[in-house]
Amino acid sequence: MKLQSEIKTDSLAIGYRTRRGTKTVAGGIGATVDGGRLTCLIGPNGAGKSTLLRTLSASQPRLGGSISICGRDIDSIGAKEMARTVAIVLTEKPDAANMTVGELVCLGRSPYTGFWGSFSAGDRRAAAEAMATVGIDGLARRRVATLSDGERQKAMIAKALAQDTPVVMLDEPTAYLDYPSKADMMRLLHRIAHETGKVVFLSTHDLDLALQTADTLWLMGKGGRLSIGSPEDLALDGSLAAFFNHDGLEFDPASGLFNISLPPTRSVGVAGERGTRLAMLAKALRRNGIAAAPPRPGTDCIEVTPTEFLVTKGGKTTAAATIAEAVERLIGSK
Repeated sequence: MKLQSEIKTDSLAIGYRTRRGTKTVAGGIGATVDGGRLTCLIGPNGAGKSTLLRTLSASQPRLGGSISICGRDIDSIGAKEMARTVAIVLTEKPDAANMTVGELVCLGRSPYTGFWGSFSAGDRRAAAEAMATVGIDGLARRRVATLSDGERQKAMIAKALAQDTPVVMLDEPTAYLDYPSKADMMRLLHRIAHETGKVVFLSTHDLDLALQTADTLWLMGKGGRLSIGSPEDLALDGSLAAFFNHDGLEFDPASGLFNISLPPTRSVGVAGERGTRLAMLAKALRRNGIAAAPPRPGTDCIEVTPTEFLVTKGGKTTAAATIAEAVERLIGSK
């Protein structure tokens, strides 16, 4: 049976209190983070994403408004009970180099240990199940110091799962990972949210991955602006374009992704049957400041065939085996 989990905010204000006064990062936040769905918090640097995460997890005091977790006001939840309610996975590497992965993950059971802090057979079983869920059960005896960045991040997520909380919050869980590992991590978090019913709420700068995997996006802009919805709805109402479009970057509503804009300085004729080879050639030309256009008699052009690229330049036609070779022949001196 899935857990029924959620976070609710009402007129929430976040920021800092210092000797010089109060700095409000964002205010008037009234929203819900639903369990069973992957929610991604995205926005530019300095928008306040980490501040919001810390505030929702009670790691930092709020400036105003209210927060409830699983139906309870956050002020009524003590420290020990909070550790059984919210698990946090941070970007920083854990100070656990000499521990085994199994020992690290077992630390997630600390909120449930007795006076002596010893782990029971049930605690070890919960840790083993968490490692199996994230696919690192074969690493249990490995030292944390020997892990790759991706393996270490999975170990930290396993620790959070072993903590057995209805809410899991993650700050930049894909930082420092290569692209395949980033994709694996987002798929894993999506699966955990959907299969367990937990709140899985994370901040990320990996915009394209968030757009492809998140059920709900929180777009946080400068000055505390916040837009919430599915990636598709935020694409249709223009929120995504408004948040991130600037010179050289454009949101494509058709694909739901962002493209780097490289304005062409000239055009060249391109012919051939529509398909992947033609699309990839147009992409390579665009990167070199050339727009693909219908061929015109007596002008330079590239014809795409199933086996080669026929480059016509200065009235002379030569065959190229690859796109790189074809583009070089077109724009180079050859």
